[in-house]
Amino acid sequence: MTPSEYAVNFFVALFALLDPIGNVPVFAAATAGAIAAGRRWVAVYIALFAFLFMSFFFFTGLALLEFFGISLPAFRIAGGVILFLMGLEMARDDFTAMFADAAEGAEDAGPRAYARRRFERLIVPFAMPLLIGPGAISTVIIYASEAKTLGLEGMAVGIGVIAAVSLLTMICFWLTPLISRLLGRIGMTIIVRVLGLILCAMAVQFVIIGVADTARSVIIKTDVSAPYSAEK
Repeated sequence: MTPSEYAVNFFVALFALLDPIGNVPVFAAATAGAIAAGRRWVAVYIALFAFLFMSFFFFTGLALLEFFGISLPAFRIAGGVILFLMGLEMARDDFTAMFADAAEGAEDAGPRAYARRRFERLIVPFAMPLLIGPGAISTVIIYASEAKTLGLEGMAVGIGVIAAVSLLTMICFWLTPLISRLLGRIGMTIIVRVLGLILCAMAVQFVIIGVADTARSVIIKTDVSAPYSAEK
């Protein structure tokens, strides 16, 4: 695999897994009522977190999880539980209220102070595991192992891909006001509710896959744990 092929494959896989465009409605709901500058700074903080977090796993791989004795399936199950709670709050229309107190006094404190407070509430579960889930982490680890075969050039390309995806994520979140105006309040409410239901289903899928990976003796139909794999 050439460095250019590696870059394209890694970028497509990582961008699809983070899905910043699909997460715009969630970001809009989580920053409802925020001033424009404050929302932009929140997007910057999330993008920086994504870059640093994925870069960390790009260089360390599974060493950190091994240090704490945590398997990737266990991480997937824990992420699924957190994601389910988030999806449930979205489906019940409690999602915006969950972050409402972070907006209090935002204009008086300034956009950056507001962004820091809001980002603290968004690290879990928005930045992780919704934006950067077990799938994204495992993908970063897999492509890091492939980058080693390309030497220093491969490692540099890998970090460049992570930076590019993080930058595009920030830009997508910056466009949230435009998307919100196009959809309107009713449209955003419908999307957030439906997305909450989808997140709950995704969370259950995470748990199913985690259980399937940890308990091979338990019979789990492959068309349930991997419903859209290659046709049988």
